[in-house]
Amino acid sequence: MFRTKSILAALLIVVVSGSAASAQQKGDWVLGNYQGSGYWFAGVVDGVRGDKVTVQYDDGDRETLNRGNVKPYSWKVGTRVQCNFNGLGDWYDGKIAALSGANISINYDDGDKEKTTTGMCRSQ
Repeated sequence: MFRTKSILAALLIVVVSGSAASAQQKGDWVLGNYQGSGYWFAGVVDGVRGDKVTVQYDDGDRETLNRGNVKPYSWKVGTRVQCNFNGLGDWYDGKIAALSGANISINYDDGDKEKTTTGMCRSQ
């Protein structure tokens, strides 16, 4: 009996954790698959209606997406990203070296470094 209760409790934790990770609510920081491009940009959920989620991206753009194109924000130190170097429109590969809210430091693969914001970066 004790073993059965332990197994059921563990399953309940897994089920609850799994559904909480995919739920988006207003105010959640998320990654949105911008225009279905395969590039994930950071933003905040501005609204949820049925299976649609409106994301206010950190770069100022706004888009309404199907829930499947929105996932919890997961960038951390070491995450591979592409960033718009100096805001000039060219995207370069690198890794997050430091992260504090929307402020981000990037070590680019070519050796350059930059302090920028999450609105200037994307992931695949």
